Amino acid sequence: MSNDTESRTRRAITRGLAASAAAGALGIPAARAQEDPNQTYSEDEIVNAASRFFGLAAEAVAQAVRPIFADLGRPVGFVEGSEGSGAFAVGLRYGEGRLYFQRGADTTKIFWQGPSIGFDTGANASKVFTLVYGMTDPRQIFRRFPGVEGTAYFIGGIGVNYQRAEGITLAPMRAGVGLRLGANLGYLAYSPRRNWIPF
Repeated sequence: MSNDTESRTRRAITRGLAASAAAGALGIPAARAQEDPNQTYSEDEIVNAASRFFGLAAEAVAQAVRPIFADLGRPVGFVEGSEGSGAFAVGLRYGEGRLYFQRGADTTKIFWQGPSIGFDTGANASKVFTLVYGMTDPRQIFRRFPGVEGTAYFIGGIGVNYQRAEGITLAPMRAGVGLRLGANLGYLAYSPRRNWIPF
């Protein structure tokens, strides 16, 4: 290998390491730094899809979507679904929906359920539009995703929280009727079939 080639190789490696270090310092996931526009969804696409799904104005949805994109970047998929939940100290949540994974891929029917434990009160029935990050296969969603959630919204509002497990992040956006107050600590378990036992 010539000196020029070795020099170019060292510079390329140095640039790559520097970019990785910068991404890590900023708290950006590896998938965030290597987004493929052909396999991910743009902010405008997500805003338009969520706006149609929720039946809300694009401007309102954009306010919820914008911080997620600033934090996590372009998602590899999204889930459209609905759920019911209620809590008074100990709560339960059940839902179902369909995962749209990458572009042109078949959709996957999914269900979710789980407890929430903490200072929380109220009940709601929500539409849920979830952004998916860090997933390479749709079957990877079938696991438990812990999350810390503090929600307080009125009719017509949108609530957002993160769920994370083994490098995969889900960012559910919820809009529906009812009121939830407080912060609860729990998890949601996603499965290919309905499971009425949340534990």
